[in-house]
Amino acid sequence: MSNRRSVLRATLATAAAASLLGLAACASGPAPAPAPAKANVADTIAANPDLSTLNGLIAKAGLTDTLKGPGPFTVFAPTNAAFSGLTSKTLDELAADPAKLKAVLTFHVLPVQSNAAQIRSGKAKTVNGAELNIAKAGSFVTVEDALVNKADLLATNGVVHTVDRVLMPPVKR
Repeated sequence: MSNRRSVLRATLATAAAASLLGLAACASGPAPAPAPAKANVADTIAANPDLSTLNGLIAKAGLTDTLKGPGPFTVFAPTNAAFSGLTSKTLDELAADPAKLKAVLTFHVLPVQSNAAQIRSGKAKTVNGAELNIAKAGSFVTVEDALVNKADLLATNGVVHTVDRVLMPPVKR
């Protein structure tokens, strides 16, 4: 009887281990597809608490309706932490000069939709008219000197990628 119990325990332990391994294998399988977009780029930015500074500046620059338009757009969206890295002098200059603010914000926008999987290293023309340097190594994407923190916030008219720095357009001469 004792031998039979040992075999039964061993069988149950093996079955339990196999079940746990099976569940673990399921958990490490391919990630689910992203949920379909339900909002436009402007509303996607507005709904993200980490982008509240950007959202306020978009409104101040009069770009909300543009980003609600048909697109397509790719927005490299600086987070609140990215804006906190700017000097108070720079922030004051942007607040005082709507044209400069609009130039800085549109330097973060491409007139195409580029999901992370589609991004390639090279130059990309922005809505501002200037070019951004984009680099991709594996799953890491940099735009100028900013790192994409969170990619592929899908919108009905484009995509938003959060970045850790505010990008400044080149000075026109």
